[in-house]
Amino acid sequence: MGALHEGHMSLVKEGLENNDILIVSIFVNPTQFDNAEDLEKYPRTLERDTALLSTVSKDVIVYAPSVDDIYQGKTEAEHFSFDGLEFEMEGQFRQGHFDGVGTIVKRLFEIVTPDSAYFGEKDFQQLAIIKKMVQKHNLPVAIIGCKIHRETNGLAMSSRNERLKPAYKKAAPFIYKILKEAKEKFGTKSANKVVEWVENQFKENELLQLEYFVIADSETLKPIKRKSNKKAYRAFIAVYADDIRLIDNIALN
Repeated sequence: MGALHEGHMSLVKEGLENNDILIVSIFVNPTQFDNAEDLEKYPRTLERDTALLSTVSKDVIVYAPSVDDIYQGKTEAEHFSFDGLEFEMEGQFRQGHFDGVGTIVKRLFEIVTPDSAYFGEKDFQQLAIIKKMVQKHNLPVAIIGCKIHRETNGLAMSSRNERLKPAYKKAAPFIYKILKEAKEKFGTKSANKVVEWVENQFKENELLQLEYFVIADSETLKPIKRKSNKKAYRAFIAVYADDIRLIDNIALN
């Protein structure tokens, strides 16, 4: 959605390495925002974005459509079923968000007709939902997830980071610190104990407000009931730093 940073560039480099032609779509999608103010404030920096892309390669094709190009006068999201993935975590706090994501990604795939598409694991739930959509709609595109790109202090790179006020920017690396400690604790403690510990850590933090911390099955995204050595788990977190909402996640096993 623009306001590109080094996290996006890592996806671009991955795409360039494994394909003959790379297209980067830049489009702030109105149908995935449940908050009109968030949509209005979302950074739009197309000139800077294209300049940054050119430092990686002069051969990248930028596709930056208008809202009318995509929605043709009817700015509404299509309704999707993602087999329940859409009701977990982000789906509980952002009504209609994943219908908007499915609508724009499906539309971009129809326009661009890519062989492969690259998405970051920072939005792990979104990545899982896009994979599900491709599977259910038999779309001929390989979805490739790429690891989270972090700032030197551990904060997951996000276009929203540049809106953080200095005090909150300084406080935000606490999120990844807690994720790493939660991963360590998950080796010896129950999921409920780890969740309780994380919630208590944020109660003591004056600047960061925890919206949710969930330990879930990496495949179904459903919260864990009892650990199994046969399943993979991830911890997912959403935090408010003032009015900026930050998300992150980490593989636990």
